[in-house]
Amino acid sequence: MSASDKFDVGGVLLDRPFKIRRLGHFGFNLTNMDEGIRFYRDLLGFRVSDVMDYSRRAKSPDQLAGLGDAHGYFTRYGGDHHAMVLFPKRVRDALGRAEKPGVTINQITWQVGSLAEVGGAIRWFEEKKIKIQRSGRDMPGSNWHTYLFDPDGHQNELYYGIEQIGWNGHSKPKPMYDRGFDEAPALPQISEFDEVQQALKKEIDITSGYRHVDNLPATYDVDGVLLPRPFKIVRLGPVELFAANMDAAEKFYRDTLGFTLTEEVEWRGQRCLYLRANTEHHSLALYPLALREALGLSSHTTSMSLGLQLANYRQLRDAVNFFKERGARFAEIPPELYPGIDYAAHVLDPDGHCIKLYYYMEQVGWDGKPRPKELRRKIDHDKWPETVEPLPDTYEGEPFFGPWG
Repeated sequence: MSASDKFDVGGVLLDRPFKIRRLGHFGFNLTNMDEGIRFYRDLLGFRVSDVMDYSRRAKSPDQLAGLGDAHGYFTRYGGDHHAMVLFPKRVRDALGRAEKPGVTINQITWQVGSLAEVGGAIRWFEEKKIKIQRSGRDMPGSNWHTYLFDPDGHQNELYYGIEQIGWNGHSKPKPMYDRGFDEAPALPQISEFDEVQQALKKEIDITSGYRHVDNLPATYDVDGVLLPRPFKIVRLGPVELFAANMDAAEKFYRDTLGFTLTEEVEWRGQRCLYLRANTEHHSLALYPLALREALGLSSHTTSMSLGLQLANYRQLRDAVNFFKERGARFAEIPPELYPGIDYAAHVLDPDGHCIKLYYYMEQVGWDGKPRPKELRRKIDHDKWPETVEPLPDTYEGEPFFGPWG
């Protein structure tokens, strides 16, 4: 490939007109909404940033009768407007918004570096005849985006510029939703700062947006901060998926979205792939669908697991006890299937989705090579020590910004 075949991405020549930097947010469509909200909000500690009322889309009140909570919840663990979205599957199905059978993931959302990269991605996908589901700028959240499906029907989003929720905890008020777009926007656009300036001139109360108040009292001393739970989520991911056709899934994530293969693992004669977008060992893992039953995971979903990184090893131990004391169900996932992570626990949400809790992710350096297997920590997964020795990349990688509470 010559320089003329490459794309100028911020002054750097790349094979695509965009570069994924990290997993930004993720979503599940839940059947058990009431129990699911309690799991993600009250147990895991995601804060609600906004609520969407799906009943407004119904043709009549009877259309959604008996289907339970008709709201979608945008939730966060940090300053991003949302990291986890939770939507009512039965309500969405009734409204004609059902996903492909077996797909309970609402979205997998990857952050790129600029609005120009989003625009470049849209044009590139169109030129390559890659089907785009939709593009524009959604409210709430304010992120500029484009959506496309992987071969298994998982909806992937590339985005730039998600709304940030600051020290007062208020999300953007609805009167500021006038800057939403239902199609790819012309560039350039005004900045977020100027949007706020315009709202102030209109005398919009910019502190009138949604504000979350925790249901639980802050009674745990979590490394010097009083929190309602004995742990703090500091990072989202990795995303781990079951794929019906591993070759097609690998091609999509490597060739279309630009992920880099870090490692392959063979387990029970099946090839499992671990791909990265940044310096982490993997931000995405692909497993053959044939392994789902062997692992004892729910047959209703193609989500193998979603990772949530906690602030440190002690918090991981405390989180396991916290969930056990509350009767949570756990899955036993062989450690061979999560290379680059040492200690991890797998807890199941009320729908049966697997959530991986961990504290450490191996980092890949300038030479692009993962740590040799023989140099990785030797772990007894049935007996966790009180403390562990540091590895060369302990506490490295993407940091968490802002206070924990």
